[in-house]
Amino acid sequence: MKILKISLLTLSLGLMSFSTININSNTFFKIKTLEALNWKNELVDVGSIPQGTPKLIVFEFKNTSDKSVSITNVKPACGCTATDYTKDAIAPGKLGYVKATFNAGVVGAFTKTVTVTTTADETPKVLTFKGSVEAKQ
Repeated sequence: MKILKISLLTLSLGLMSFSTININSNTFFKIKTLEALNWKNELVDVGSIPQGTPKLIVFEFKNTSDKSVSITNVKPACGCTATDYTKDAIAPGKLGYVKATFNAGVVGAFTKTVTVTTTADETPKVLTFKGSVEAKQ
């Protein structure tokens, strides 16, 4: 009887597959979420700009959701940037904007951000612009 149990156990284990399956958790468990706003550009390179000349950067977006979306807050990373944005609710399929006016006062390379909070997403969107300020000649 003991030999029969051992034989059945050995047979059962022999029929089982002990191979491992490697699952890349980055792709297998990733859930694709659709963003309500489709930004034309999230990074703008303004190139070289002259010192003392304000530079306007416009970030445009389209509301790709099925609900109206409002911008609730726009915050530049520093006092050298002033902002403006679409104040009214943006209907589905319509366009909106966030404008940043950079005061090019200090010579050298720069990278600045503007953080945008909306009613569509819990996580704010960080928009970036970069370039270099050249000294006046």
